[in-house]
Amino acid sequence: MFPSFSYEMPTRVEFGRGVVRNVGHEVSALGSRVLILSDEGVRKAGLLDIVTGHLVEASVLYELFLDIEPNPKDHNVHRAAEAAGAFEADCLLAVGGGSPIDCAKGVAIVAAAGGRIRDYEGRFVPAVTPLPVIAIPTTAGTASELTFGAVITDTAEHFKFTVKSPALAPKVALADPEMTATMPRNLTAFTGMDALTHAIEAYTCRVATPFSDAPALVAMDLIGRFLRRAWQDGRDMEAREGMLLGSLLAGMAFSHSDVAAVHCLAEALGAMYDAPHGACNAIALPAVMAYSMEACVDRYADVARCLGLSFATTEEGARAAVREVQQMARDLELPSIAVFGVREEDFEIIAAKAEANLSNPDNPRVLTRADYVALLRILTGTV
Repeated sequence: MFPSFSYEMPTRVEFGRGVVRNVGHEVSALGSRVLILSDEGVRKAGLLDIVTGHLVEASVLYELFLDIEPNPKDHNVHRAAEAAGAFEADCLLAVGGGSPIDCAKGVAIVAAAGGRIRDYEGRFVPAVTPLPVIAIPTTAGTASELTFGAVITDTAEHFKFTVKSPALAPKVALADPEMTATMPRNLTAFTGMDALTHAIEAYTCRVATPFSDAPALVAMDLIGRFLRRAWQDGRDMEAREGMLLGSLLAGMAFSHSDVAAVHCLAEALGAMYDAPHGACNAIALPAVMAYSMEACVDRYADVARCLGLSFATTEEGARAAVREVQQMARDLELPSIAVFGVREEDFEIIAAKAEANLSNPDNPRVLTRADYVALLRILTGTV
């Protein structure tokens, strides 16, 4: 018997080398005054100059807002919403990784409807139409450019929360692999493993459907083939294309399934230490896979097939998938979570937040607080 499900993808995706040239046309179709949300890293890489050059050619009025931190904060959203109002922006353009894009989604509703971003926590139906968002990803990992949720940090409570509505999804995503070519090695590794996490968790979680399975399987194949290549040579454009496409497909998958324990742990760590979300996912993935494997042997064997592995039995395949992801982490020189200053005295607090995450029940093996503490001991080498 097949599961019941609902499928919706509000974002039009334009994929390919050079599609960023169309940004002026796309913005003009939605508004006449655009607030660009980005960050200093994107500016220093020269990517904003490319985008604004095309906007000038199309005679589009724009204003820049660059005060966006990794793990976007509530105050980033509120200040950007004020900037949007002062500029009388009728359209938002997010250029960057998940942080500027998630921030833009938050600004879209706060600038239009008022209030504080925490007022919209959870899934909601907006009373007014949010400002339209166009997204240009400069990383290949978060897939925020086509998802309809945003993860924001409440700075008072050190808590990450989600706002979610199809109305927040970008109207258009200009997914240009050339815009990802300047990523340094460590960011390529973290975002690439983030994308792999999305695909694996979407496929192995308890609420997977055929519509999430299909893109997840293709995403795993692409990431397995191209992540190491993109890390080794950032100017390998075939590898950059493969990774961006894999990231997009993984985003489609988890948007119509869920994530699971890796994200539960990563979001708790990110809120506690302001650690980069993709990095937390990347570092936690191998350990959580090993911990969850026995509850999802058949699907883990499918993961192994997608990663190009051969095996005789499904049990061997599941173990091979875990070993391959562990090897990938070593090949990409991923650090320990100790680099984020994780303290043993914080384990119980982190574990409690992870256990309370709404995605925890969807992990193949539902983890308890004690399980998360055990994982933290493994990840920090304090077993």
